[in-house]
Amino acid sequence: MAYPAVARDMVARPTEQPSIEFCRALLAGRVPEEAITFCAYLLPERAAVWWAHECLSHLIVLLDHRDQELLALVRDWVSEPDSPHHGPDVSKAAAMPPTTPAAWIALAAGRHGNGSAMEAPALSASPPAARAVSAGVLAGLARVALEDRFSVLSAFVEMGIQMAEIEALRQSADAN
Repeated sequence: MAYPAVARDMVARPTEQPSIEFCRALLAGRVPEEAITFCAYLLPERAAVWWAHECLSHLIVLLDHRDQELLALVRDWVSEPDSPHHGPDVSKAAAMPPTTPAAWIALAAGRHGNGSAMEAPALSASPPAARAVSAGVLAGLARVALEDRFSVLSAFVEMGIQMAEIEALRQSADAN
């Protein structure tokens, strides 16, 4: 309920459960992929991009050379988002049509920070960062063999939950 934007991307209806419990219920539910989408919205944008990077890094053998380059670009951007060296590369990558898992993640990186990495017209036409993160992780997951897919999906969601808990602790510490 705290994330109304996610309602457009999910079938599951909000509940009164805390976010982490709700995410785990999604994972155990009829459409466990919705837990990936929820994690993308639950995490702050930069953390969501990093989470997606980490998810796809676990699938590196399933990604082509261009996606591997994009993941390296995303890694560099996450480590130094304000670096003038990464901005042009992220803008260029974010302007590409998102047709592969890492291209979606690059688009999400380009959306971060009030669109500083993208021009205003491109920014308004592109999906929200969380939607791009979700699309990238789900596109990567679609490449996993069917018999392994749920275990990989579960690992990705648990990693997202762990990151959300760390972010919550960090925000709590910053507030004090």
